[in-house]
This record gives sequence, structure tokens and C-alpha cells, in this order.
Amino acid sequence: MTHPFLDLAPLSAGRFAAIEDRVARLLGTRQDVVIMQGEALLPLEGAIRAAAGPGTVALNVITGPYGQTFGNWLRDCGATVHDLAVPFHTAVTAEQIRGALAEHPEIDFVSLVHAEAATGNTNPVAEIGEVVRAHGALFYLDAVASVGAEPVLPDAWGVDLCVIGAQKAMGGPAGVSAVSVSERAWARMAANPNAPRRSYLSLLDWKERWIDGGRTALLHAPAQLEMLALEACVERIEAEGLQTVMARHAWAAAATRAGVLALGGLEPYVDEAKDAAPVATTLRTPPDVDASALVARALESDPALPLAAGGGALAGEMIRVNHYGPDATPGAVQGSLAALGAALAEKGLKVDLEAARRAAEEAWDRPTGPGLSPTDTGA
Repeated sequence: MTHPFLDLAPLSAGRFAAIEDRVARLLGTRQDVVIMQGEALLPLEGAIRAAAGPGTVALNVITGPYGQTFGNWLRDCGATVHDLAVPFHTAVTAEQIRGALAEHPEIDFVSLVHAEAATGNTNPVAEIGEVVRAHGALFYLDAVASVGAEPVLPDAWGVDLCVIGAQKAMGGPAGVSAVSVSERAWARMAANPNAPRRSYLSLLDWKERWIDGGRTALLHAPAQLEMLALEACVERIEAEGLQTVMARHAWAAAATRAGVLALGGLEPYVDEAKDAAPVATTLRTPPDVDASALVARALESDPALPLAAGGGALAGEMIRVNHYGPDATPGAVQGSLAALGAALAEKGLKVDLEAARRAAEEAWDRPTGPGLSPTDTGA
């Protein structure tokens, strides 16, 4: 018995390299791009362990849970870490970064999350990149949630290590991920005696055995189905146009925010629209309404809606509308607003479903929310 997923010819090194090249074009980068055979936590951790060590002095920006994780990894590597934490309902500013670097001029590594899908904020990486570049520190960026939803431009922004994953705005697989690596990041890794070598975490293995070898022999058997899914995902973005994909996400965020403000009963978790991520909109429930229970009730009407309660300590007070990838559509936004409104009404809260519907509809084609219009160059 044959099966189309199980009886494919092996993925060649040439095909693997071609997929890497397409990802590099998506990022507009001339840096080396390495596709790693695992979820994005693999290159996120691998890049930190390769570039950081006992002599590293890091500025770790915390605007959500992933920033906290990066600080833990950096400390585990022996780095001296200065955390810059801001409230999760805001974004960090370039001025705050500049101030932290001035206070600790010895900082030589900056770690930042672009968009925090868990908390719904996004950080102004282009402005921050100018500050980090002027200081001379190595710049590490988690763009897993932002890629496909808003511009991600490692070269233009001076990002030395830019990690992406396909499972959110790109609408692709979770089992493979990628990282773009600058020349000075490679040099930092090569000089680090503690950088993983002959390890699944190792970026240097990919550099020495794959890139420097002319990309002719893979390190190990690739995750074939995931690689083909990544290729199909990039093809779909190319066909639709990256600007159009990003505009859909911007409009989904603007429509969700406008609809919630008109609905009543809920309020945006991120205070300012300019700080709100186009990949997901987070909402705050009233003090006497449990977010997890409200989401569960809303999903009873349609389990496919992109709704989730916040994680950890936020589970009781935050709702996430994950309007990314295939859910960056008017239908997903309107369905989510209707289901949440009905669940709130059942609890006796005053809501206006029709006003929410109209506000979301009017906001959808108005390129005034966070993100881009289709004619924006993204530069």
C-alpha cells in the first residue's frame, strides 16, 4: 500500500538549499540562512548558546514570557544579564534601550522579541536596531510571531541573529524553523569555546559542515514533510504577495480592536494601537469574568474560532484572538467577536453585537491600524 506522504523520494541537498534561498528572499537578507530541523525553540536556544558565554554582558528586553526565557538561557551560559522589563500591555522604546546601554556601556549582546503573540504587543525593531548598531552590540531577535504579519528586515535593521518560525502568520509548519546569521555573529560563535559543537543545538555545525561545504551534504536526514510544507508555505506567500499577506494581518488587528471597542464588555489588553501586534489581539476581561471560562463558552458555538485564554497567570484575565495565517480574515474576526459577545451577554453584560460587526467591517479596509497597507514597501 502506498501513501503520498510516506512514499516520497528523499529530499536532496539541492532542494534543501533552494528552500533556504527562498526563505532568505522572504527576509530580504544577504546573510546566511540556516533552516533547522525543529520548532523555533531550537534556533532560539541554539543561537544564544552559540553566541553567549561567561564574558558576555547582555541587555535582555522583557515584553512578554519569551523575553524571560531568553534571560534564563543567557544566565545559564554564564553571561552577565541586565534585564529591561516593561509592562506587558506596552512596548519597549528605542529611548529605553538607549538609556540601558548608556547605563551599562559594557553590554555587547541585546536580545529582543519582535512581536509577543502571548501578550499581543510588538516592538519598534527598526528604531531599536539603529540604537543597538550605534552601540556596537550583537543584536538577537525573535521574529517567530511577526514574520508574515509585519516587516522583518534583518539587514536593514542590523539584526545579527534573526529567528523565524512558519507556524503563525506564515501559515506553515511548526516542525522546522530558520535563523539568519550575520558574519560577525558567526565570528562571535567561532570564538566562543562554549558554543555547542557536534550537537543538535549547534549552529556552527551547520556553518562548517553545510554552508562552508557548499551546501552539498546535509548534516542528517531532513524532516522531509515539514521541509516540503515550508516550501509550499513560502510559495503561497509569494503567490499572494508578502505585502498583501501583511496587510491582511494589519487589517485583522485593526478590525478586531475596533470591534471590541464597539462591543463593550471587553477592552484591548495593549493600551495603544501602535504597540499592538498584527499577529494577535489580546483582550482584558472584566474583574468578575474568568477569561478561560468565557473562551470555552465562546468556542462551543464554533470550535474552529482562533480564540484562546492567556497563558499561565494571565489565563483568568486575558483572551487572545489569534488572527494569523489562514485566520487573518474578516470571517475569523467577525466570528470571534460574535461568539465572545454572545458569551458575555449570557453572563448579563451589556454588549452591542451589531455595533461590533459594523465597526469591524468598516475598519477592515482602512489601513490605519498597526502594520501595513498593500502599497507599503515595508522598508
